[in-house]
Amino acid sequence: MQATLLDHDETETTGPRGGPVTADEWAAHLATAVPGPQTAAMLGLLEREQLSTTGRIDALKAWERHTSWIQAQQVGLLADIEADALDARPDGRGWADYDWDFACEDVACALKLSGNTAAERLAVATALEGRFPTTVGLLERGEICYLQAKAVTEVTGTLDPEAAARVEAMVLPKMPGQSVGQTRRALNRAVLRADPLGAERRHRRRREDRTIWHRATEDGMATWTAFLPTPQAAQLDAAVDAHAATFGDDGRTLNQKRVDALYDLVVNRPAGDATPGGRSAAVVQMTVSLDTLIGADEEPGHLKGYGPISATAAREVAFAPGTIWRRLITHPKTGLLVKTDPTTYKPTAETQRHVTARDMTCTFPSCQMPAHRCDLDHIQPFDHQDPQAGGATEPDNLMPLCRRHHLLKHRTEWQVQRNPDTGAVTWTAPTGHTYTNPPQPLAHIT
Repeated sequence: MQATLLDHDETETTGPRGGPVTADEWAAHLATAVPGPQTAAMLGLLEREQLSTTGRIDALKAWERHTSWIQAQQVGLLADIEADALDARPDGRGWADYDWDFACEDVACALKLSGNTAAERLAVATALEGRFPTTVGLLERGEICYLQAKAVTEVTGTLDPEAAARVEAMVLPKMPGQSVGQTRRALNRAVLRADPLGAERRHRRRREDRTIWHRATEDGMATWTAFLPTPQAAQLDAAVDAHAATFGDDGRTLNQKRVDALYDLVVNRPAGDATPGGRSAAVVQMTVSLDTLIGADEEPGHLKGYGPISATAAREVAFAPGTIWRRLITHPKTGLLVKTDPTTYKPTAETQRHVTARDMTCTFPSCQMPAHRCDLDHIQPFDHQDPQAGGATEPDNLMPLCRRHHLLKHRTEWQVQRNPDTGAVTWTAPTGHTYTNPPQPLAHIT
């Protein structure tokens, strides 16, 4: 195709006889065309300045159809990467106890995703390629979006292949005209029709997945989420509402009272409990500079598991009743913790606190497992025969690794190095790609 810039700053595009000419006509054509390499090459014709409001809507649809096509190609690649990892997984060496492969580490690092997000992408891709090729076909043709295809795998995740195929067959014809929410509702209805007697069995399986997680957001706030059986959720709602109703008319909104009621019920126990003052035995770890504590500056603190918090919030935590302070000495320029020199294989309590406070999380680039839940691993192996020969049990040679990434380091071809001067940890994948996990200097947390 050719585009010629005219003297009056209008773009005229030539096409097949009777075919699209203007930008709006191309947008309308591409909004319904089956996406592929040829149509993708024409997307550059959809110049925003040349489009009317109608043309912009058509262009948006055209881009979305091609996004679905691209995501379908990614689904195939992800499924191949997962299959490659399973084929390459070594036999023996205790792997029977760990139903894991490490494809998600490659994907997480390459795409700058968390480990959980990468694992989810791989699981969805594997399910789509293995169980729902017709759904993949709709995605590749741009007739549905990735979130709809993902919903097919998620809602049918506990079904056997035959039942899952029946659900897909029931829902697929209407999916191109549905929103993501409508697709999910249709899938849930189809699951009940396809396997009505399996509802309780599926519920029991899902109960095993109950969990709590959190995510830090902006302005010192966080989202705290629980995945649990519906009856328990309803009981929690009722308990929160009942407790919130005891609060007076003090200017708080109902939602604010409900959040405060939840916190009160979880953190503060009813009077008469065995814990002094009614306070539950909750442990919260925060790192903050002495200057911030005394009000000499307003540098943020770091709340373990959530990230940076304001200086005011840090002081509130630090001076709360029952708070225990531990002194950590940092290098004045780098902000890294000052080195200590224990001489035994098992780290001393001081060394454990040092490394945990220094690194905060597992040192694999995509992992956010808190360091206190990790193993402390010797970067250079400890020499049990001659401890003076190397592999010393000191902070520069130790790093926290969650059990998964501990196994990754010792049972695969991944390699790791830590720069003792900067604290940066560099991982090298079997493919040769390198990924660096930067340090978190305590004196410069932002």
